[in-house]
Amino acid sequence: MDVKIKGITKKFKNKIVLNGIDLSTNSGKCIGILGLNGSGKSTLLSILSGIKTCDSGSFYINESDVFAKKFNKKIIGYVPQGTPLLEELSAFDNLSLWYDSTELKKQLSEGFLSLLKINDFLDLKVSKMSGGMKKRLAIGCAIANNPSVLFLDEPMSALDLPCKQIICKYIKDFTSRGGIVLLTSHDVMEIELCDECYILKNGKLVLYQFDGNIDKLINCL
Repeated sequence: MDVKIKGITKKFKNKIVLNGIDLSTNSGKCIGILGLNGSGKSTLLSILSGIKTCDSGSFYINESDVFAKKFNKKIIGYVPQGTPLLEELSAFDNLSLWYDSTELKKQLSEGFLSLLKINDFLDLKVSKMSGGMKKRLAIGCAIANNPSVLFLDEPMSALDLPCKQIICKYIKDFTSRGGIVLLTSHDVMEIELCDECYILKNGKLVLYQFDGNIDKLINCL
């Protein structure tokens, strides 16, 4: 599977947030987008996932135009920073909105939902969940259609170490099966998962070779 992003631009009023974003990758890769708050990372993911529109540019998966109306959007899973869940419903009820009963049972017993340990809080209402539970459940809903490409907007933000480890394991498993992950991050654990990292600054993406030196990274942001 090939992903090709070419010339994505986005302007809000007089500010150019994305200025000709280019990126290509293929199966089994995890790509990290780094940058300061407000640099446009979330805007980029929301455009690629179809939530927002860009001013210009193209996005292709296996030579198919993602921005075209006929494109099968189920190929893409998207987890935003916020919680795209129904707060007054349980984890099970939220999942039931995305899965048929047979597939849900299978995934909870031996699939990705089992890997995410959603069984541990299946009957709990979203409004009573911790941040880590909500994030795992949001990922569980996003992968309901077995997407090939997954966009994660700061997936480990404000999570405790056990939750981070669960999500790390999930991402590794997803890419080992040939999936493609594009994530935004401020977290070292996430960055270390990535096969390639880019810094988004002044509307441009620049390839960055992360060597574990945090001070060096901070100076580049």
